[in-house]
Amino acid sequence: MSWNWVWIRQASTRQRLLVLLLPAMVVMAAAGLWFTRADVMASTNAAYDRSLLGAIKALDLNVSTASGGLSVELPYRLFEFFQLTATGKVYFRVATADGLVELGNPDLPAPPTPLRPGQPQFYDASYFGDSVRVGAFMRALDAAPEGSDSQFLVIQVAESTASRTQFTAGFMRRAALRDLALLALLLASVVAVLGVALRPITRLAAQTRARRADDLRPMETAGLPRDIAPLVAAVNQQLQRTRQLMDERQAFMDDASHQLRTPLATLRAQLDYALRERDGARQRQALQALSGTLGDAIRATNQLLTLARSDVAELLPEPVDLMRLARDVALELLPLARARGVDLGLADDAAEAWARGDRELLRQALLNITHNAVQHGREHGVVTLAASADAQGYRLTVLDDGPGLAPELAGRAGQRFAKGRLSRGSGLGLAIARSVMERHGGTLRLDGPPGGQGTRVTLWWPRT
Repeated sequence: MSWNWVWIRQASTRQRLLVLLLPAMVVMAAAGLWFTRADVMASTNAAYDRSLLGAIKALDLNVSTASGGLSVELPYRLFEFFQLTATGKVYFRVATADGLVELGNPDLPAPPTPLRPGQPQFYDASYFGDSVRVGAFMRALDAAPEGSDSQFLVIQVAESTASRTQFTAGFMRRAALRDLALLALLLASVVAVLGVALRPITRLAAQTRARRADDLRPMETAGLPRDIAPLVAAVNQQLQRTRQLMDERQAFMDDASHQLRTPLATLRAQLDYALRERDGARQRQALQALSGTLGDAIRATNQLLTLARSDVAELLPEPVDLMRLARDVALELLPLARARGVDLGLADDAAEAWARGDRELLRQALLNITHNAVQHGREHGVVTLAASADAQGYRLTVLDDGPGLAPELAGRAGQRFAKGRLSRGSGLGLAIARSVMERHGGTLRLDGPPGGQGTRVTLWWPRT
């Protein structure tokens, strides 16, 4: 990447606008000078052509064929007067159209196109290395002079273009200086206008820098330009989301500290009891209770870590075999199911179903809702896992024949730390599943199975 491109990318808005506007202004000034030069040349040629036409008409009035030949009376006095208004030399030629009889400068450049009677023609040419402007005119003769059979007379007058060039150069020099002054004034005006136009942004940046790190109040939009207001609105929306996220994080930390403080206090009490107990049987019973409480604390900690990861971890979509995922979860929870006498298995009509999603997050979601069904469902009950896919999306289902959700959880299922009064869990299983589904753009659904008791939990997310 070149240095210039890096500078442009890092430049301020004011510098970028100046870099973009300055070439455009220079091009416009150059175009204006070019058109000015064309207009000056046309106007100058028109003025000089009128002067040449006057000289041609004066010569025409002094042409005579009365003597049988061709003569011009007093041409040199006439041109002495004409040269008083001219800067360079003046040349003339009076001749018949066939060139056999002529007066003045016989080798003046011929017109670029044939002359027509009564129509003067003006053109630029070179005469002995000198740039000249030539006017030519042709008219009919009353009688052909001796030595020629032509019935037409041609009059040419040429003037050096030194005066025209000098006048044009001086005019263009003054015009260039004027345009440069205007360009400088315009550039200064643009800088001043940009300063005024960008002042609201500068003021907004200063107010943002002056904020405290924990100040997440919306920024003021009053007085901002219409095209800047959407940006500030988007920033305010992001501030609101950040504030909401921080509030959720704070609530999560408060709840998590409470959830961990209780089992840790229980562990300490059980450990103290086991140390004081002298009876071996009771000490063993206390150690078993200690082991159970420690297991609950470990599971709650793992669930907290899983929930935190499901909220902020980057989603890693990949092809997932849903039936294999359900089978792996069932095998992982099979020891717990056997300990509670629960029949844990896959649906009889299970078929191969492929989906796309983050396999680890999906496994954690299915593992938690299946663990809830096995742990908090009916002892010696039945828990069935099913997986399917259709044109709309993918589905993982856990069905149990337990007592169903407690009445106090009917409206809070899926919320963090929501659990029944007699539950020993942390209330995070359904919250983890809900968070994972939200990350996949899906939903967590809880309902009762048709025609029976129990709970059916469905994880559904759409195709992407």
